[in-house]
Amino acid sequence: MSAVKCVLVTGGAGFIGSHLCEALLRSGLSVAIVDSLDDFYNPERKRNNLAGIRRTGDFKFFEVDIRDHPRLRDAVREAQPDAVIHLAARAGVRPSIENPVLYEQVNVLGTVNLLEIIRELCVPRFVFGSSSSVYGVANRVPFAEDDPAVNPISPYAATKRSGELISYTYAHLFGITAICLRFFTVYGPRQRPDLAIHKFTALMEAGKPIPVFGDGSMGRDYTYVDDIVAGVIAALDFEPSAGVPFEIFNLGNSRPVKLHELVSHLEAATGKKAVRNQQPLQPGDVPLTWADVEKSGRLLGYRPQTPFEEGLSKFVAWYRAQHEPTVVK
Repeated sequence: MSAVKCVLVTGGAGFIGSHLCEALLRSGLSVAIVDSLDDFYNPERKRNNLAGIRRTGDFKFFEVDIRDHPRLRDAVREAQPDAVIHLAARAGVRPSIENPVLYEQVNVLGTVNLLEIIRELCVPRFVFGSSSSVYGVANRVPFAEDDPAVNPISPYAATKRSGELISYTYAHLFGITAICLRFFTVYGPRQRPDLAIHKFTALMEAGKPIPVFGDGSMGRDYTYVDDIVAGVIAALDFEPSAGVPFEIFNLGNSRPVKLHELVSHLEAATGKKAVRNQQPLQPGDVPLTWADVEKSGRLLGYRPQTPFEEGLSKFVAWYRAQHEPTVVK
């Protein structure tokens, strides 16, 4: 990270982005944030995240939609970053099935806009926040980066794979160092309210039933946000070997947790008994995610530090400290 002095983070007001920006500021880097503060969930949560970052250090903020090429270009030009970490996206498998055009516009067009701008403005380094969803229903476990990843089963997954491919293209054509990071089910304080751990905690705290899709055997490689942030920061330092300056890394915990196990762990963390509402499997959901992190460990020094039970306890403590009414659909 010695060559990097200023980092622009898209989606920096979000869950992962806000933790990342705080860590970057603590490391002494200058930070600029681009975020549209959209209404996928309550924008006030993102404003609160920005206030939290501000308590760590000062930063430039641009309320810009990444689909807006002229305003995005102005923001990047004013920030003059040495590296761009691109986390802004429409997230979620199920909403992408309901509105695939929006997901294509934000996640694909927005990424192309950003790459074209950093090409024009000669920003040398691009880190792309991708997703384990690109693996689809994988033929082997754990998931390794050399898997072809050609069978995404949701529009969201397809847009993330598209982002990886266009990143490779810009690395090949223009020599931009492009590092794609496949995040595996990130959780922790500030997690989006639509995600399972947050949603289940809110329902259990309110004494309401939680939806359990399928037979409870679906597994997710839950990864604590601090471990993800450490991997992202390590990627700022990574220099690809000779050839196209492009690389893909998994960032996960490499310990899948089944849905019925998650519920049991939440019962232990909250001290409350869950009322399970059994429902059929949902379209677009994969049966398992499981990160092979050998490559990330070898080349990035990535080693997740937070056991799942510990991270879950931290999340529940954070949730209870908020004292905010949570609307659960």
